[in-house]
Amino acid sequence: MTIPGNLLTTAMAVMPHTNVEKALNSALSLDIPFWPQLPNYSYYEDMYVQAAEHFPGIVLDIGQKTLRFSIDKFIAEFEETMACFENPEYFDVSTTYSAVYHRFLDIELSDRPAIRGQLEGPVSFGFNIMDQDNRPILFDDTIRPFMFEFMAKRINVQLTKLKKKNPNAFMFIDEPGMQFVFSALSGYGEQKAKEDLDQFFSMIDSPKGIHLCGNPDWDFLLGLDMDILSLDAYLNAEIFASCATSIKKFLNRGGVLVWGIVPTGIETFEQQNLDLLAFKLNGIWKALDKKGVGLDLLLNQSLISPATCCLVNKDKDKTVEKAFILTKRLSEMLREYYRLV
Repeated sequence: MTIPGNLLTTAMAVMPHTNVEKALNSALSLDIPFWPQLPNYSYYEDMYVQAAEHFPGIVLDIGQKTLRFSIDKFIAEFEETMACFENPEYFDVSTTYSAVYHRFLDIELSDRPAIRGQLEGPVSFGFNIMDQDNRPILFDDTIRPFMFEFMAKRINVQLTKLKKKNPNAFMFIDEPGMQFVFSALSGYGEQKAKEDLDQFFSMIDSPKGIHLCGNPDWDFLLGLDMDILSLDAYLNAEIFASCATSIKKFLNRGGVLVWGIVPTGIETFEQQNLDLLAFKLNGIWKALDKKGVGLDLLLNQSLISPATCCLVNKDKDKTVEKAFILTKRLSEMLREYYRLV
């Protein structure tokens, strides 16, 4: 297993910082660092905009901060895209779309237990990007298969770059919109999503997995062919733990869980402390242990992180920075308690 566990720390990539160095230093303060995405620094760094780089048909207005799709533009640009389809650099994140990514790649990272990258996932991207008829491109039977293949190539190219820096590199596929698949009103049903995602994951190199902060069908996600699942355990741990059978199967095949437990919103963060958060996690883990999910297996294949990204705090990056520090302290306390190396 190349993704470490033992309650080491990582975090989600979207950060509220407008200072690039400060954001990067925070990311590097955790056991498993990542390159931050900074939408408050530039609209280019919005996670949907970053994923849209070189996608044919995209209509991006940086000044108005809008991102849309045009089928006419797609047709006009498709030939050029296909001509570049075997060029890895075409699918990588450029310096224009990230002020941090290439600086991250210049850092010595081989001594870390792992490093991580990320890209917006195709389901959320497809739900979020509207075409000329104000319809999500996920519903377009012509565009959707190409979109899944395009995003898979982008993920693989980034993972290849990261593995050159650290052989234990892995990728988060960020899917905040995944929970909408399970709504009767989504227009994109669970069966179709399963077919698309099975094909999508078959095109992606390992290790890879999904990060989301919502509350989808956890049995569905745990059944996908992925190596890691990151969740907001602060809000969803009890619901998640009700899927003990699926969690056990996921862990038995080598899967890793990222328990997002430290809140990043000002009000909720101020209500918490180390003991309360440790009590919450231990309660969930003991409940899973009683349901047949061995505690040792769970601990060996778990990481700790903040609960969510947070861009809306009035104090900007201050509470998020505190949450990173508390995440590290919580990890240290739990690792000592459970005598994890």
